[in-house]
Amino acid sequence: MRSGIALATTGLLLMGSLAACSDDADSSAPKTPKIGVILPDKTTSIRWETADRKYLQQAFDEAGIAHDIQNAEADKKRFQQIADSMIKGGVTVLMIVNLDSITGKVVLNQAAAAGVATVDYDRLTLNGGASYYVSFDNRGVGTLQGEGLVKCLEAQTPKKAKPVIATLNGSPSDNNATHYKNGYNAVLEDRYFNGDYTKGPDQDVQDWDNNLAGTIFEQMLNQTKNKIDGVLAANDGLAGAVIKELEQRNLNGQVPVTGQDADVAALQRILKGDQCMTVFKDTKKEAQAAAELAISLAKKQPKPAPTTVKDTESGLDVQSVLLKPEAIFKENVKTVVEAGYVTREALCKGAVDELCRQQGI
Repeated sequence: MRSGIALATTGLLLMGSLAACSDDADSSAPKTPKIGVILPDKTTSIRWETADRKYLQQAFDEAGIAHDIQNAEADKKRFQQIADSMIKGGVTVLMIVNLDSITGKVVLNQAAAAGVATVDYDRLTLNGGASYYVSFDNRGVGTLQGEGLVKCLEAQTPKKAKPVIATLNGSPSDNNATHYKNGYNAVLEDRYFNGDYTKGPDQDVQDWDNNLAGTIFEQMLNQTKNKIDGVLAANDGLAGAVIKELEQRNLNGQVPVTGQDADVAALQRILKGDQCMTVFKDTKKEAQAAAELAISLAKKQPKPAPTTVKDTESGLDVQSVLLKPEAIFKENVKTVVEAGYVTREALCKGAVDELCRQQGI
């Protein structure tokens, strides 16, 4: 009887040992490559859903890499929940467009602790420690905006003396917004100092909220009694909100307004003469560059990036890809169509069709 019990006990111990060995083997087995992507929202710019998602998905599909692309919809709690789910679900690489550096850093640290490689897409997470950062030359974007506003003001007939410039900056929580601001301020500050231009109201727009931008600009117009001669709006969403307020006062087309993103609505406003310019950032190239690096991480074959960007909080150099932006005015809107970023069918609707034809589109 005792030997039977002993044998049974030994059998249980052996089974337990085998199960433990099996668990150890499973935990040490290489994970199937899978890339998770968290996009930020659907409101600050239509690009995230209409362009970035599409091009990232195409790149992953062509490489045969499993992927999961989700949108945080501007909700920090949802951003964290998506990250938790992706990490527990077995992603081997996590690519994020942070809502702010604080939230982004928490997620990147969590991924690193789980052995998940990370990529910052479009926005650098300060002190986040991502393996790669893929974006555009964001100070260069701001420079193009500042130079674009100058070009539009100089082209006005009659040219206004000492034009008053209002500025709607991007969200202070977005590191990119700081770079845009540094770029356009470098162009405009000398003109303010020399007395060529007059510095008007200047305000940040928290979370790139277009509705808030409309309210802010309405207050700017009231404050100055409509005496605003040019608007540096940091992206096309803010520009649209500004132009809506100008339309309410029959001032649209008389006040040059900048933008960024080259979305369809902005390009239509440019063709109509309501928006001065935008900045085209070829999202397809950005998505392809980011996907290539993410895939290299997923395959455990990381590639060197062509440049580095200094993380101003950690002091570390982050391996980076920085693409070149392009200024878009009425005369070169067709560049965006030829690049395949927007289609003629989407752009040239109704009364805009004739305006497209005039520009060779």
